[in-house]
Amino acid sequence: MNQDAVLDLFRKSGALLEGHFRLSSGLHSDRYLQSALVLQYPEFATALGDALGTRTAHLQPTAVLSPALGGIVIGQEVGRALGVRALFAERQDGVLTLRRGFTLSPSDRVLLVEDVITTGGSTRETAKVAEAAGARVIGACAIIDRGTDAANLGLPLQSLVRLEVPSWQAEACPLCAKGEPITKPGSRA
Repeated sequence: MNQDAVLDLFRKSGALLEGHFRLSSGLHSDRYLQSALVLQYPEFATALGDALGTRTAHLQPTAVLSPALGGIVIGQEVGRALGVRALFAERQDGVLTLRRGFTLSPSDRVLLVEDVITTGGSTRETAKVAEAAGARVIGACAIIDRGTDAANLGLPLQSLVRLEVPSWQAEACPLCAKGEPITKPGSRA
């Protein structure tokens, strides 16, 4: 699946939004990719999961781990495509952790799966969860890479789309300067 085909799925599902948004990272942007809208369609979710599975199969993971909430659906689909367990980490008292009886062991080779990566902060935090459980993190993947510096992840990164979308610190945001109302559409309120 090429980049144009992926973006077409986002457009068809209304998942590529334009306006003034506060991202989970705290940055502001004029575009937002609402993956939940594209992933609600089983045929789109399956196609995206299969494509990421194909791109990461060479890493031979034994499990995929995603941050809740945005990574859960695509993580499940990538796990299905690879034939491995799909787990997610969720926040407890503001910190990502394994809950619900999920466990990882030192024999696990973990692939981190995200919907959209912007700064890589959630990905690094998810990696720490796996490492704290003794597992080995072997790579990361995402449907959309909004311009992450893969070197900052310290992991191989595969994405279906690399999309340079401008983002700004709040104090330098031109949309704020114009007084445009802001929306916080992500999973972290």
